[in-house]
Amino acid sequence: MVALHSSEDMDPNRMDSEPRRGSDEWRTRLEDRAPFLVACALLIFLMAVYGSLRKHVFTLEELNLDTAAAMTLLLAATGQTIVLLHGGIDLSIGGMISLGTVLAATHFGDNPLRATFWTLSIVLIGLIVGAVNGLIVAVLKLQPFLVTLATWSILSGAALIVLPTDGGSFPAGWMKFGAASSMGLSSSVWLLMALALFWIWFRKTRLAIAIRATGSNQRSAYLSGVSLILHSVATYGLSGMFAAMASLYLTTQTGTGSPTIGKDYILPSVAAAVIGGVSLFGGRGGLTGTIVGAFIITIIGNVVFVLSVSSYWQPIASGVILLGAVLASSIAEKSTRRNLVA
Repeated sequence: MVALHSSEDMDPNRMDSEPRRGSDEWRTRLEDRAPFLVACALLIFLMAVYGSLRKHVFTLEELNLDTAAAMTLLLAATGQTIVLLHGGIDLSIGGMISLGTVLAATHFGDNPLRATFWTLSIVLIGLIVGAVNGLIVAVLKLQPFLVTLATWSILSGAALIVLPTDGGSFPAGWMKFGAASSMGLSSSVWLLMALALFWIWFRKTRLAIAIRATGSNQRSAYLSGVSLILHSVATYGLSGMFAAMASLYLTTQTGTGSPTIGKDYILPSVAAAVIGGVSLFGGRGGLTGTIVGAFIITIIGNVVFVLSVSSYWQPIASGVILLGAVLASSIAEKSTRRNLVA
């Protein structure tokens, strides 16, 4: 018998198309993951340097200490990551962290029920403030940078009105939570695991998929039926909520309220996300990279401390690494766009 072949079967271009398509997809995925992989390599390098300078670095005790030091930044950066994936930025987290600490410091008292009420209230305030940011950005079509900058200023002023100087007090049980441990792991490590579990669930939700789609291409997301206003409100609302949670965790470590401390977490929250591979253009990255980025910033501080050099070198080193991450993100973005055009 003579086998019959259609013109499509005999087309050499068609025969080569599948391998070529697979090669292009693999290359695109590698380019998307490149910033994250570089961040992982950098973290391993920093840990090796830190381990060579100090004993007992690779122990549970050191893990507990480093996680406790990074957790406030991690919580703030989680909200920032969600906003960056949406294609925006949130500067108001600084004001929310400041306001959250002073509200807790002045209203918790010694009553556990009162402390619980104000804990939930502070989280709700963060959610509402963030939602208002998202509503203004989406409805008035204003730049997120300007909107959240204004909100940061308002919240910072409110924090100063509530508590002009560092101070306040917290229940003994509240402070014990910050220092608590179970099975050799501190509360901060357990909180980190809870945060990771949250992300594993959240990234597969319709909201997270819509946020990522909007960040990748807002017009395409709109044409696909995504409500830009609703998802903007949800995105910034989550950012405000995580900023409020960061403020509450911070008080378990410091035992005081501070009306100005939030400014120290604005740029580092962006840096942690970008260093970990989250794109400033939106649509690419995840919390895993942000966690790596936050630990990179923390370990840089540890190395600077161990070397007994001026603490001013930490922001310099972080800035250099951030610049490299932004360049890597930009190159990957342009390369991906060229592949799509081709």
